[in-house]
Amino acid sequence: MAATHRERTEEERERAKEAVRELIRWVGDDPEREGLLDTPRRVVDAYLEYFQGYEQCPEEYLTRTFEQVGGYDEIVLLRDIPFHSHCEHHMAPIIGKAHVGYLPTDRVVGISKLARVVQAYAKRLQVQERLTAEIADCIQKVLEPQGVAVVVEATHACMTCRGVETPGVTMTTSRMMGVFREDDKARSEVIKLIGF
Repeated sequence: MAATHRERTEEERERAKEAVRELIRWVGDDPEREGLLDTPRRVVDAYLEYFQGYEQCPEEYLTRTFEQVGGYDEIVLLRDIPFHSHCEHHMAPIIGKAHVGYLPTDRVVGISKLARVVQAYAKRLQVQERLTAEIADCIQKVLEPQGVAVVVEATHACMTCRGVETPGVTMTTSRMMGVFREDDKARSEVIKLIGF
């Protein structure tokens, strides 16, 4: 998915702010109350930040690679990449961390770029399963490594703060591709490096 950066017009911003005012009225408060007067602007600005992933192309982060790696041919793993997202069903926060690994074929990417890929996909309306798959698929498509391993752990406010109201529950999803899917030894090695 290509980046779709666009400026919002003042008319679009006003419509969004009015939608926030309507939600404030709908839950039973007064959007003209002193403490809520500037809330619509703050919410609109926050949404542009929360969902800036729609303005980014994760694949572009992986295009600059390095072939001179001194013969290194083992797993590259970046653990504990923090992220926050929002579930597409309730627009409630998803807060977690991702572990991203790959087995290079003949080139590597700067490790900060792996974190940027995670953030770009996280800053969209998501479900954790799709988030996990999108990260792995992007790395596989652009870098064409021997294998990709992505494990995502997260808590979901749509479950902890509403509905079943079960705090302290963590959901774990994974996507293994290439050698990490086909070779039990390679899979065990990357899972051990991740810390499971």
